[in-house]
Amino acid sequence: MTDIAIVGANGKMGYFVAEAVAANPDAQTLFGVDAYGESRCGFPVYKTFDEAEQTPDVIIDFSNPSALDGMLAYARRHSIPCVICTTGYTQEQVEQIKAASKEIPVFYSGNMSLGINLLIALSRQAAKLLGNSFDVEIVEKHHHFKLDAPSGTALMIADAVSECLPQEPQYIYDRHTMRKKRTQNEIGIHSVRGGTIVGEHEVIFAGHDEVVTISHQAQSKEVFAVGAVNAAVFLSGQQPGMYDMSDLLAQKCD
Repeated sequence: MTDIAIVGANGKMGYFVAEAVAANPDAQTLFGVDAYGESRCGFPVYKTFDEAEQTPDVIIDFSNPSALDGMLAYARRHSIPCVICTTGYTQEQVEQIKAASKEIPVFYSGNMSLGINLLIALSRQAAKLLGNSFDVEIVEKHHHFKLDAPSGTALMIADAVSECLPQEPQYIYDRHTMRKKRTQNEIGIHSVRGGTIVGEHEVIFAGHDEVVTISHQAQSKEVFAVGAVNAAVFLSGQQPGMYDMSDLLAQKCD
């Protein structure tokens, strides 16, 4: 049984994580950490880790970049693995995460959905096979409340595809200012914002007289919580280092 501490326990994703933990027979929530310090889920919630009386096996963080320092300090002090799902970190904070991974296991991914990470793996394989003979376009769709564009996941996909192409491509985010033929050495990335779309990503490989499309739809935020809990169970007992969804997928394929 993996005892889990949830950072951001009172937020929307914190609630989904608590539900996902409750549904997983290999995990249980030990406590939560949230600036509001209110317990709404049947387990204690502390304002800071310093108030915690128990020691978890793994920490899951779906909160805010401002919580990183306190969480990493506590995790390093007690040698506790961390599943970090928060986005919007500065480069300096990313370096902090990498430094911590030398002492503790850290699972860090911009998208915790198993399905989207399978899409990334398939897109990487398609890029290896199709090379520069197919044009690559990425379309991502999210709800109208989402602040950033393109999505972090779209950039993850683009980076994965780029690694497999013969030449490093240029990312083109908007073509309305251009009046020229599309070059072979580019990846188009397009953002759609509307309604309550949770998250949709489509990778288009367009060749001569044929098109290959790989797509994924997240129909609720629960899929990200389930992925985070699966990652926490996987991370318990691992050696220090950086882990991501490719490691979890590899384990499931063994």
